[in-house]
Amino acid sequence: MLTEFWYYFSQNKGAVIGLVVFAVLVAVALLAPLVAPHDPDVQYRDALLQPPFWQDGGSFAFPLGTDAVGRDILSRLIFGSRFSLFIGVVVVTIALVGGIVIGLVAGYARGWVDTLIMRVMDIILAFPSLLLALVLVAILGPGLVNAMIAIAIVLQPHFVRLTRAAVLAEVNRDYVVAARVAGAGHLRLMFKTILPNCLAPLIVQATLSFSNAILDAAALGFLGMGAQPPTPEWGTMLAEAREFILRAWWVVTFPGLAILITVLAINLVGDGLRDALDPKLKRS
Repeated sequence: MLTEFWYYFSQNKGAVIGLVVFAVLVAVALLAPLVAPHDPDVQYRDALLQPPFWQDGGSFAFPLGTDAVGRDILSRLIFGSRFSLFIGVVVVTIALVGGIVIGLVAGYARGWVDTLIMRVMDIILAFPSLLLALVLVAILGPGLVNAMIAIAIVLQPHFVRLTRAAVLAEVNRDYVVAARVAGAGHLRLMFKTILPNCLAPLIVQATLSFSNAILDAAALGFLGMGAQPPTPEWGTMLAEAREFILRAWWVVTFPGLAILITVLAINLVGDGLRDALDPKLKRS
């Protein structure tokens, strides 16, 4: 099974590259204190807005330069990867678990329960995701934790709808009917009989939502509603660097590239997972 999965996954070269980049990102995040050349919050007042080492005035002591208060950008990017991965894991876990439970209930119970749940999900989806997240953070208060809660709520309808659709496709199949006739209870039917056969599309959606969570968290941080300074979160770094865009390009470019590369890598992995897990896409 694992061999077959890797065979189809590896057919997508972009997915393999994305997996390698993501693995490097995880390793960097885990080893941040060891690989970062400086403490991300230490200010070197004699090196304000120092350019990268390849430009005039640059130094190998600060390979990617420093920001407006003399903090090493490379070190802040490395420690920022921890926050990005933490945000992605927490948000996707909350959205996935909640979405699976609600979607299972909607697809299995049907009737007025299904109608009520899906209308609520439609209302949430009617709002632009970032705008709704902004409103929720404004209600809960600025901060990383509240931002993650808001993003998880915004992403949850996608998991609910996907789970419900998969449950509706499975609930009347012979193996479910056989389990019901054998005396299986509702919870056993939902979580042990039906759910395992609905996981493939949910795994792909979770991967893509991981990148959306990182993007939305960076956007909230940029708007001052997510992680607060001096936290070395990539969106917050962009917000702090706005006024120096024209005179110090590196303070904006490198956090932006970090977000771009991370999101692209995760999306490529998601495409590979879709190819490997969707039997309709498998070539004989």
